Amino acid sequence: MRRTIDFLLHDWLQVESLTHRERFKDHSPETFSAVLDTCERVAREVFAPVNRIVDVEEPRMNPDGSVWLPEAAYTTAVAYRDTGMIAATQDYEYGGLQMPSVIETAANAFFATAGIGLGGGAMLTTGSANLILAHGSATQKDLFARHLLSGRWCGTMCLSETQAGSSLSDIVTRALRDGEGSDADPFGPRYRLHGNKMWISNGEHNLTENIVHLVLAKIPGPDGRLIAGVRGISLFIVPKRLIDADAQLTGEHNDVALAGLNHKCGYRGMPNTLLNFGEGRHAVRGAPGAVGYLVGEPGQGLSYMFHMMNEARIAVGLGAASIGYAGFAASLDYARNRRQGRPIGAAGKDPLSPPVRLIEHADVRRMLLAQKTYVEGSLALVLYAARLVDEVRTGEGAAASEAHRLLEVLTPVVKSWPSQYCVEANSHAIQIHGGYGYTRDFPVEQYWRDNRLNMIHEGAHAIHGLDLLGRKVRVDQGAGLALFARQVAKTANSSTAYPALADYGRALEAALRRLLAATAAAWSVPDPEIALANATPYLEAFGHVTIAWLWLDLAVVAMQKLDGASETAASHLRGLLQATAYFYGYELPKIDAWLAVAAARTPTCLEMQDEWY
Repeated sequence: MRRTIDFLLHDWLQVESLTHRERFKDHSPETFSAVLDTCERVAREVFAPVNRIVDVEEPRMNPDGSVWLPEAAYTTAVAYRDTGMIAATQDYEYGGLQMPSVIETAANAFFATAGIGLGGGAMLTTGSANLILAHGSATQKDLFARHLLSGRWCGTMCLSETQAGSSLSDIVTRALRDGEGSDADPFGPRYRLHGNKMWISNGEHNLTENIVHLVLAKIPGPDGRLIAGVRGISLFIVPKRLIDADAQLTGEHNDVALAGLNHKCGYRGMPNTLLNFGEGRHAVRGAPGAVGYLVGEPGQGLSYMFHMMNEARIAVGLGAASIGYAGFAASLDYARNRRQGRPIGAAGKDPLSPPVRLIEHADVRRMLLAQKTYVEGSLALVLYAARLVDEVRTGEGAAASEAHRLLEVLTPVVKSWPSQYCVEANSHAIQIHGGYGYTRDFPVEQYWRDNRLNMIHEGAHAIHGLDLLGRKVRVDQGAGLALFARQVAKTANSSTAYPALADYGRALEAALRRLLAATAAAWSVPDPEIALANATPYLEAFGHVTIAWLWLDLAVVAMQKLDGASETAASHLRGLLQATAYFYGYELPKIDAWLAVAAARTPTCLEMQDEWY
């Protein structure tokens, strides 16, 4: 993985150029490499050896309402905290390293590959702190964000409810003003929350001394009723244990109680919880209701939370790519060492001839190539998105605004494509192992189970198709889509300088034309229900065009580097070129079927009736 990451960062994304910007002036290629070296080592030495342990010894609920975790969960949480990666991209004043997001993302790939879900839920903690820094008051930033970034506390995201998974407009958790003068509370306007939250990762544990819950809830209107839809949703900071003005624990437990654990198929290193807010088990100052502090303005909670969710969606794409990479590496090693079967043809007809290695069979090579294109293409996509984040934050003028617009279009793809196709990569890894892959003797079955979550959390898969076709490609009269098209066309044009790549460039241009035509055709009717009926196939096609674009971009760089490359480097570059050939020959042609139903607004699924099943 390190060789691939170094190529993507230095040869493709040219991250050294970031060191000329004021925010990153204290960094150099050497400091970037040092960060990657440290994270790779800690992931290898601390995370990887216990990944199977936390899968088998899954979290359980203690009689006192706390959560039991294996010792490995604590060891990895401390190890991750000590790397400084929780605050890697933050300002120096908050204990950060002012590291580029693209370097942070690359470094985190090592941890996700070695043990997804380990490390104390740092992604959620970082995201919580970032949200408070973006929308919280000065006091909230100083007292909550600062201690989240130090690793002293950790954070959660409390959105879903049992009756409202991804449909956040249907949440019913209530937030009531907590008496007179609550506006004078140093932490912000004080409320009492009553309700239940579901699917809360790291909602209860003792990895840190406190947990800071970011909770979506509705403030009742003047008539006492909850406002329907998303307009009434506000955001609150709800600490597990109350603190004083110096951020010291008061000894009071907030009225937040663990109601149970969700026992998951995979991703077991992190407990997933049901939380009750305001049930009275831990009544604060004699009154029920979890004490929460309003973040920003009432009614803006969902827009604030999306600040965190968009970052989380990039992290989900990274996690999917990383688990996929772990399976790819394991199956590649197995295929190189396992001997089974004989070659097709005359050489294989002698039953006394020795069996050959699995990797010598064409179909095994096909499955390995598929994995390579899926996982390395996904990793390129995620790092490209992280590089756009750096451009948004530190770029100037048109470059920053264009990066923001392109990132908005690509975020649904960054989350969804790796989540879908890296699970497929893990399935190939199991297949290469044969019957052994379906047992716990080898890690590939766990990788599949761990990765399968990524199509669900941070917005279920279909939601991203609706987001992409329903909003992202249409915003500002399609300006983001037009920018995406220009970037794709630029790569296609650059490939013409290399005869070996020219056919791919033409194929990419043709695919782009079909994508743009299908987008227009889908919206040639005013009824959004009809236009969006095939949003998921559209998402798959858009994702494939995106990955084809990136693979061709990588291939152009590989061609530039091939002359004069060492034998080892040349092998890596030829592997990239062969992966490009595979994607254009085996994967890109699939988009025609997906785009056909989107363009024709095929009503088959929309017209299907319940009773016909």
